[in-house]
Amino acid sequence: MEPPSSSRLNSRKRRKDGSGPNGATELDGIPPKMSRHSFGLREPAPFSDEIEVDYSKPYVRLTLEEATRGTPLDRPVRVYADGIFDLFHSGHARALMQAKNLFPNTYLIVGVCSDELTHNLKGFTVMNESERYDAVQHCRYVDEVVRNAPWTLTPEFLAEHQIDFVAHDDIPYSSAGSDDVYKHIKEAGMFAPTQRTEGISTSDIITRIVRDYDVYARRNLQRGYTAKELNVSFINEKKYHLQERVDKVKKRVKDVEEKSKEFVQKVEEKSIDLIQKWEEKSREFIGNFLEMFGPEGALKHMLKEGKGRMLQAISPKQSPSSSPTHERSPSPSFRWPFSTKTPPSSPANLSRSQSAVAYDISEDEED
Repeated sequence: MEPPSSSRLNSRKRRKDGSGPNGATELDGIPPKMSRHSFGLREPAPFSDEIEVDYSKPYVRLTLEEATRGTPLDRPVRVYADGIFDLFHSGHARALMQAKNLFPNTYLIVGVCSDELTHNLKGFTVMNESERYDAVQHCRYVDEVVRNAPWTLTPEFLAEHQIDFVAHDDIPYSSAGSDDVYKHIKEAGMFAPTQRTEGISTSDIITRIVRDYDVYARRNLQRGYTAKELNVSFINEKKYHLQERVDKVKKRVKDVEEKSKEFVQKVEEKSIDLIQKWEEKSREFIGNFLEMFGPEGALKHMLKEGKGRMLQAISPKQSPSSSPTHERSPSPSFRWPFSTKTPPSSPANLSRSQSAVAYDISEDEED
């Protein structure tokens, strides 16, 4: 009996793009929906020791061909998957989803190891066994939970729970003095491999917390946990409080810087607008100035026009050449009695006469 081919199971790897419900795609090989005879959809999955098993019917394990072809509803393929399931996360849920969808009609039984067994063979857990049982119970793919599951599966355990196949990733799991605790299951043809979800595991989550321990310690102190509950010393508690105050101051300074940057940006935008408007107004002003006071401006034309009018107003009018010439009649002269000569003229009369002569001469010249 051969396990399912790897090409079929590789299609169940997590895909980010074009995924449907629960990250599944059309290539995942998930069968169409069918009525599910289980407790997982509406209420938590029951524990195996709370279910009455009918041992009157003989247990006959299904072959891989029979399981793949499909079985009647009253005889589902019983698949078993076990683990610690500490800090139950999406990687656990996806592994159980793959186990649930290995065959068209699957009844998934999940075994959870106890604290004592886990602490002795693997290490300390964050969640206790009751919390881990409860987390697995509320996974939608689980039909039954086995508490205090064994570390190594024995034929008696497989027969007790009438298990047809065991689902787990195919990486050899060395523990309890064995190179691979699933080696005998693989040799028996009962192993159905699943794929691990990369980037998420319990160890990864614990690593994140340990790496950023101070951050999470300060976080819980802010939320009201005491230093005693967090196992934090008095000095570290004061250090965390001081760091929190410093971070608040830094945040305020950062907020002020961002606001100041926004203000400066707005001022720059406003100044650019003002400069552009000033340039437009200045070009308009210079153009108007040159239009008025430039070499060929309106003021020069006005001055020329005014000068011409002033010269025309102050210059004497010339008499027309066609006007007749008026001759001045000589003024009568006074003679002394009994004298043939004219009397001497006074200086005033002399100047008048000279001016009259000059006037007559000028008029004659003009004529």
